[in-house]
Amino acid sequence: VLVLRWFVDDTRLAQLARDNGISVPTAYRYLHEGLTVLADHAPDLSTALERAAAAGYTHLNLDGTVIRTDRVAAAGPNKADLWWSGKHKHHGGNVQVIAAPDGWPLWVSPVRPGREHDTTCARAHGLIDALNRLAATLGIPTLTDLGYENAADSFRHPIKKPKGGELTEEQRTFNAVIRGIHGVAERANALLKVTFKALRRVSLDPAAITRIARAALVLLQLEHGPTT
Repeated sequence: VLVLRWFVDDTRLAQLARDNGISVPTAYRYLHEGLTVLADHAPDLSTALERAAAAGYTHLNLDGTVIRTDRVAAAGPNKADLWWSGKHKHHGGNVQVIAAPDGWPLWVSPVRPGREHDTTCARAHGLIDALNRLAATLGIPTLTDLGYENAADSFRHPIKKPKGGELTEEQRTFNAVIRGIHGVAERANALLKVTFKALRRVSLDPAAITRIARAALVLLQLEHGPTT
């Protein structure tokens, strides 16, 4: 576990390598091998939802986060920079996170280019169909922000103010409740990014975000115990 904690703060790596009598390249190799093993133990989507259902949750939270990366040479349609997030104004990869009602992360998605909208990413990962089935069979809705507006029947998100109009008092009350409850979901992304320095910025191939995020999820479960 000590070796695997190196990626929380890479400034520890050289010192730990010296203390253990190995070279820094060897330490990095051990690190990446360890991350791969951890990532392989992260739950897939169906397993995470089965655990959530077994735990008797009243709802789930879904939120996307963009992990900052260095510039990547990858052009999409119309030569657009696939990994540039216009919303965040930096290069990055989009990761979707499903969290328990208390904001504890239950599942993290493979990375998608930062240019993609949360709804596009959710659809690509099969989240919309899976979460709709969960709501239809067990009555467990998913709370989101307006980034997923009208993406799924099972999603509960704030009501958007109509153009040139105002929300009713009932709609404003609904929005306050949804935002208050879903706001807890931000804890999931914060736990991953704040706890693990490697998820604040990835200088490797952006595809590595998938492995790092999944490994981080497993480490949180190992060290603090799963919510489920």
